[in-house]
Amino acid sequence: MSKQNGIPQRIVLIGASVAFVLSWSSGFLVAKIGTAGAPALTVVFWRFLIVVVILALAVAGTALRVNITHRRAAGIGSKSRPGRPSGGSVLPRADLPGWRDIRPHLVIGFFAQFGYVVPIYLAIAAGVSSGTTALIDAIQPLVIATLVGPLLGLRVRALQWLGLVFGASGVALIVASDASAVASPGPAYLLPLVALASLVTATFLERRTSARLGVFATLSTHAAVTLVAVALLGSLAGTLAPPATPDFWISTLVIAIVPTLIAYALYWFLLRRIGITTLNALLFLVAPTTAVAGAFLFAEPFTPATLAGLILGSAAIALVLWPERSSAHSPCASSAGSVDADFQTGEAAPSPAR
Repeated sequence: MSKQNGIPQRIVLIGASVAFVLSWSSGFLVAKIGTAGAPALTVVFWRFLIVVVILALAVAGTALRVNITHRRAAGIGSKSRPGRPSGGSVLPRADLPGWRDIRPHLVIGFFAQFGYVVPIYLAIAAGVSSGTTALIDAIQPLVIATLVGPLLGLRVRALQWLGLVFGASGVALIVASDASAVASPGPAYLLPLVALASLVTATFLERRTSARLGVFATLSTHAAVTLVAVALLGSLAGTLAPPATPDFWISTLVIAIVPTLIAYALYWFLLRRIGITTLNALLFLVAPTTAVAGAFLFAEPFTPATLAGLILGSAAIALVLWPERSSAHSPCASSAGSVDADFQTGEAAPSPAR
């Protein structure tokens, strides 16, 4: 058995998988805590400000490291101008994405982060349970595979249509159970659907563009455009000033680091080791994990209808993932077919907006 630093790889993957589900679920739960003491836009603004600052420091550190490396290389290999990196730039030109590559991702980031996070936080602040928002988020790959796939010329299987029906039925059961137990305004339950539609739009746009950025550049671009959009909206609403309480800063710091940076890092760590199909199966554990945790932590409703909705959602996921997993392991699967399978199981740049 292969090992990483003396630890069996299986144990590393199990630990990373558990940490991934918990960190992804924590976004919904900590959002509940954060919006209990401050307006949703306030929490979102300061969350993304912290994220952008951390990413800016990371970029500066990376640039400094690359600069030092190139200076050393130039000092050893260059006789004419020792100690200066080629081109005089802190980063090599190949490492700097151009405006043509960044521009499409500003729009994608607006839908993937701003259009997703703000409605989710507004819904949670309005009283929609964290489990309900998590389940609606979980059916995103089903919607993408069934509705967006045909727009891109991809084949949709009958099981995927059935899975979408099961998933929608599960959401309807949980929303009905939640609405009967919580005094939330009816329109609040439309907000997670707006978030879902925004995330699907982002995925569609991402699949249509030929501009590709690295993982780090993508997250930085999405976070920056979201910060600007939330700042504008928060300024109009007059809700940017943070409350002077330690609880707000603790919860906001946790929201910025755990479900954004840590969950995102774990996503890509696991994607390279267990594949998109298994990783999507882990993502679908987020909804029941969040629902159970919400019931224990916040006394959110967990009725037989809630359980039935989660079971239907799990069945929907199984209907989509099982045939794709079989085709992924088939020795006859073509490379084009594997790309099709990746899309149909919902692969896209993840939205660590939870």
